[in-house]
Amino acid sequence: MSDYLLGHEPAIRLVISAAVFALIVSGEVLFPRRPQQIGRMRRWPGNLGIVLLDTALVRVLFPTALVAVALAAQAGGWGILNAFALPGWLAALLAILALDVAIYFQHRAFHAVPVLWRLHRMHHADLEFDATTGLRFHPFEILLSLAIKCAVVVIVGAPAAAAVIFEIALNAASLFNHANLRLPPGLDRLLRHVLVTPDMHRVHHSIVRRETDSNFGFTVSWWDRLFGTYRPQPAAGQDAMTIGIPLFRDPSDLRLDRMLLQPFRRE
Repeated sequence: MSDYLLGHEPAIRLVISAAVFALIVSGEVLFPRRPQQIGRMRRWPGNLGIVLLDTALVRVLFPTALVAVALAAQAGGWGILNAFALPGWLAALLAILALDVAIYFQHRAFHAVPVLWRLHRMHHADLEFDATTGLRFHPFEILLSLAIKCAVVVIVGAPAAAAVIFEIALNAASLFNHANLRLPPGLDRLLRHVLVTPDMHRVHHSIVRRETDSNFGFTVSWWDRLFGTYRPQPAAGQDAMTIGIPLFRDPSDLRLDRMLLQPFRRE
């Protein structure tokens, strides 16, 4: 199974991502959480354009980076997990959790460090909130995040298959927790015990900075609860809250060229 996963990693990731995206977008059409003032035709060309650019950049420059680093760590016996004779399933589970908490702290750092926030704020500058927002990251942030994940893989000694599974899960979680999807309140409360739901993560995209600096988790909700950054609802309520950041409020900023230049624009 692991050999098949590693041998067909790009195709597997593409198929799963496309299927999850199609499923979530269908749910957004059938069960929207909030009415959108700016339609898909204004937002999606830029959001999907940045996805294509990010994917091409990573695949051309670093086509097998995370897998290659994990295999090298395994061969060299590097990393914490390689120091113990653990069952494969346990090593994979611990590695996935370690990568997920690392992404949580990476996310907090991208909000706290000004130069990193200049990269990350493009993600927050979307004026609406839907599945494509979960794919909208500046190429420089994508490359820096990849470097951080590679470092974590080496430190932890993550199995290569676990690194691939984590990447697939992270992408699916980002699509889900950014969805403009109405979940029944009881289901939302139940899921929040484990997963980051759309209503939980939407708080993080509030224009109110103290709300933006909360709910940093992407996959599981535990880290925000454990480290004191959990905020259950926005002060204005889910329907009345304003999405985005104060700096980029002009719809023209949704164009791909202006998105790419956002890190270099003054506040």
